[in-house]
Amino acid sequence: QVQLVESGGGLVQAGGSLRLSCAASGRTINGLRMGWFRQAPGKEREDVSAISWSGGSTNYEDFVKGRLTITRDNAKNTVSLQMSSLKPEDTDFYYCAEEIDLSSPVGPRIEYDYWGQGTQVTVSS
Repeated sequence: QVQLVESGGGLVQAGGSLRLSCAASGRTINGLRMGWFRQAPGKEREDVSAISWSGGSTNYEDFVKGRLTITRDNAKNTVSLQMSSLKPEDTDFYYCAEEIDLSSPVGPRIEYDYWGQGTQVTVSS
């Protein structure tokens, strides 16, 4: 079983930067993708960004494009999210997760199955 621990959150002024990290322990991250998500109390969770196992494929939600960069270091078993030009609306709890292929003879099933505890990002105006 993998344990994911996020770090790097904090309080920053609008326009500032933060670098979030997700460190895995227990086993090597070997899922299909690693993703970052965010969620505020009382709100639905939002996708933020994801990266393939090789790092060769990344995707970003429109509201973060051009401001965030996701990377991974498989040798260190970590995934990072460099955040710049932060806005107050980026204030949220950020989580990383590992996407796993849980397909079986019953049918295909791919989902984010391992989650960290999250790290708080607060952007002041």
